[in-house]
Order: sequence, then structure tokens, then C-alpha cells
Amino acid sequence: MTNNDILRRLRYGLHLNNDGLLRLFALGGHALSPGDLDLLLKKDDEPGYVECPDVLLLAFLDGLIVSRRGPRDAAPASSESLNNTMVLRKLRIALELKDADMLRILEAGGMAVSKSELSALFRAPGHRNFVPCRDQLLRRFLAGLAAISREEL
Repeated sequence: MTNNDILRRLRYGLHLNNDGLLRLFALGGHALSPGDLDLLLKKDDEPGYVECPDVLLLAFLDGLIVSRRGPRDAAPASSESLNNTMVLRKLRIALELKDADMLRILEAGGMAVSKSELSALFRAPGHRNFVPCRDQLLRRFLAGLAAISREEL
């Protein structure tokens, strides 16, 4: 999945408008103009499409965590590059999701995952049972998040 796709799906799933997105980017340490945001939200085949760099998606996810959980005293700088596992982990932190919540969201997105398969996603990368998050799982998680949040309205 591209960063732009993740951003668009989160915007839809979390019911965020452009002002809300801009606020979350600012909380994450990267202020954007409304014009820049419009370019990031375009689809791949639209004219003016700009690829969302990892640093901007990380800023958005960090801003989401700060808005929902409050700022941390000393935020550790992440040395690893952005990947699906990190996106899923940051969403879990921001939305304060437990295992049961994650499983319910994945099921709403059309993917049945066992509790042990889910825990393997959140293990340390060097652990023998670690499994990286694949595009399909993240895509189904975001679809399930959108479906559940739309039902709760």
C-alpha cells in the first residue's frame, strides 16, 4: 500500500475533514498547507498527484497519537523505516485497541485472524515468531475500521 492510500483510508475511516488532517500533521510536527494536503489526497492517476513521504505519514500517525492520548514526555526517535507493521502498531496505540478490538476490526474487514497470529505481528522484529504485516492485512484492517466506525454513527 502506498502512504497516500493509507492516508486516504484513514481519513475516511476516522471521519476526518481537511482541517482535522492539517491539525494532526501539525501535532506530529509537520505543518502543511491546504494545497499540499490536496495534492497528497489525490489518487495515483490524477494530475498533480504527489507521493506522500514516510516522514509525513509518520507525522500524521504521531499527531493522531498525541491528539487521542496526549503528548509524551520524551518521545523516542524511531530508527526503523516506515512499514505496515509500524503503521498498524501506531494505530493500535492511538485508538487504544486491545486484541479483541483488533480481531473484531479485522473480521469486519473480511479477514479472520487468530489471537496468536495477531500477537506475532506485534513481536520484536528479531523474535523467532515475528511476522511482518502484509499489505492485505493492513488493507483489511483499514476497511474494517471504516466499516465499524460508520456503523457506530
